[in-house]
Amino acid sequence: MRSKELFIKTIQHEETDRVVVDYGSTSVTGIHVLVVEKLRRHYGLEQKSVKVIEPYQMLGEIDDELIEILGVDVVGIGPPNNMFGHPQENWKPFKTFWGQDVLVPQQFNTSSDKEGNLLIHPGGDLSVPPSAKMPVRGYFFDAIERQHPVDESRLNPDDNLEEFGVWTENDYNYWAAQSSAAAKKGRGVVANFGGTAIGDIALVPGLNLNDPKGIRAVADWYMSALMRPDYLHQVFERQTDIALRNLEKAHQATGSNVDVVFICGTDFGTQDSTFCSLETYNELYAPYYKKMNDWIHQHTGWKTFKHSCGAVEPFMQAFIDSGFDIINPLQINAKGMDPIALKEKYGNHLVFWGGGADTQKVLPFGDPGQVRDHVKRQCEVFNKNGGFVFNTVHNIQANVPIENVAAMVEAVREL
Repeated sequence: MRSKELFIKTIQHEETDRVVVDYGSTSVTGIHVLVVEKLRRHYGLEQKSVKVIEPYQMLGEIDDELIEILGVDVVGIGPPNNMFGHPQENWKPFKTFWGQDVLVPQQFNTSSDKEGNLLIHPGGDLSVPPSAKMPVRGYFFDAIERQHPVDESRLNPDDNLEEFGVWTENDYNYWAAQSSAAAKKGRGVVANFGGTAIGDIALVPGLNLNDPKGIRAVADWYMSALMRPDYLHQVFERQTDIALRNLEKAHQATGSNVDVVFICGTDFGTQDSTFCSLETYNELYAPYYKKMNDWIHQHTGWKTFKHSCGAVEPFMQAFIDSGFDIINPLQINAKGMDPIALKEKYGNHLVFWGGGADTQKVLPFGDPGQVRDHVKRQCEVFNKNGGFVFNTVHNIQANVPIENVAAMVEAVREL
């Protein structure tokens, strides 16, 4: 149970004798399926087709063998269906554009356009338009916007709530079984229940819906924060009400089997700035985050996990005030995201989950020695006085040299 004990100490801001590690517990802390296959080969494991557990980003399963080798201290549990609405079951073989044989869910059904790009369909239904496209030379999918022309006089918040519903008995039983199985692994458990992500742009296009209604285009969604704030408030308020009902059911189903809940992946930062003003965050988003986080803290022992890429230092205190316990991924090469300054200013209030390796420059383009030195420096800063879970700055991408990934793993192990 050492992994579990170290993980609990870490998220409680207690210092531990080694760095706690996550690879693959969430959709923002994972590894591309191609790199997972290379890791298996590098460590001499049996060569087999890797499961694509998150097809939108083509993330691979970190199975029990790799969990042991990579020194992973936390595992994740996710919903029964993926982002395209495919049940995560009945795995079948699939060959990727880059020639890798992988396993995908049975309803992972695709077609091609005239350029040969791969098109994927919601729920695997080939009779409806595709919801995402993988370019011929690509390694993951991009959303296809299917928004109908917007008639301001007929906008209905229900249209942007189609994908949210109260748990059924089947949902309850599913999460109870998943959390029980995960808890037996002797590691920390992160639950990705879904439904709590207020305004997450990755979810706005409705990739799992046959015919999404409402505001479903990225540009229109961002502009709605200024042009249609009342509409977004109605959506967020009703989504939050549904989420609170589900969180109550989730606590009954999973209880102390879960340690951390992934609340949302809404990005508020770019490389150099923020997507909106702090005032907009506090007026439009914060009330709903706080309502969910407050309920969790009042009724459970769970910690709450907030993902946001980019230059979000100006929002850090607002994240704390909204009730978040954990921030991910600490994009250390974005403007204002200096590791030492972040740790000194916010490290007593937020667990830093990620930021252990720069995925834009050092990890893909450095050499193993540079990667090793870089990782050790990051860990020494972030792990001081606890409150740090090692992961990279977002997911490890397809073409990162396997020697560099191994150097990162070994650097953490040496610490």
